[in-house]
Amino acid sequence: MELKAFCACMESIAPRALALDFDNVGLLIEPDHPEIKKVLLALDCTSVTAQEAVDMGADLLITHHPQFFHGVKSIGFSSPVTGAAALLLRHGIGHFAAHTNLDAAEGGVNDTLADLLNLQDVAPIPPENIGRVGTLPAPMKLSELAARCNQLLDSHGGYTGNGETLISRVAVLGGAGGGDLEYAQEAGAEAYLTGEAKHHEILESWERKLSLILCGHYETERVVLKSLRDRLQILAPDVQYTITLREKAPLQFS
Repeated sequence: MELKAFCACMESIAPRALALDFDNVGLLIEPDHPEIKKVLLALDCTSVTAQEAVDMGADLLITHHPQFFHGVKSIGFSSPVTGAAALLLRHGIGHFAAHTNLDAAEGGVNDTLADLLNLQDVAPIPPENIGRVGTLPAPMKLSELAARCNQLLDSHGGYTGNGETLISRVAVLGGAGGGDLEYAQEAGAEAYLTGEAKHHEILESWERKLSLILCGHYETERVVLKSLRDRLQILAPDVQYTITLREKAPLQFS
């Protein structure tokens, strides 16, 4: 498939217009050839995933998190900031990122989280419409809900609040969603699943009496890779897609 047509497929899945102002999405590195035959899907562009793309002969690396959030004045192969990009450039491999636009998009990160929890009557959370809120099929104790989230996401997270509290309405926002406690509560959530939060945001959740379930930034976002692959296979079936086998959660627990 031609690169331009493939990028149009990605645009249909995660429209650029949905991205937040600070974001850096789309084709960040153009491959040195116009034909896309093999694509690697990962959460991050790192030395590990860039090398994996090289080894599999990929034409394009698609990640959730983009590179180049801040100005780059030089690119070096030994640089921890630009080394992965340099490796892709050396081998003519492109890099495409779908970040907050994939968070907000229909069928994106947060719809996937809502589906995992089998939430009903799911709706976007204003004002940014990135997170989702919905109702559990049946009320669950907070401790049981947190354990279920950890099981589904293969994570080791914790929660705030009384574990015996019955939870019916749940908000979800993959990644670093601690700053959106107010929006989750205004949407009627009794518990809020996200990846990570700052200490003062955790304290705020106690004051709001909004139970916060933290299951890891990586863990709450990686779930989108399979659904993204499945949708791309429908839109661009002539391309071979591989979900990274080498990428691991950067934060490990003993």
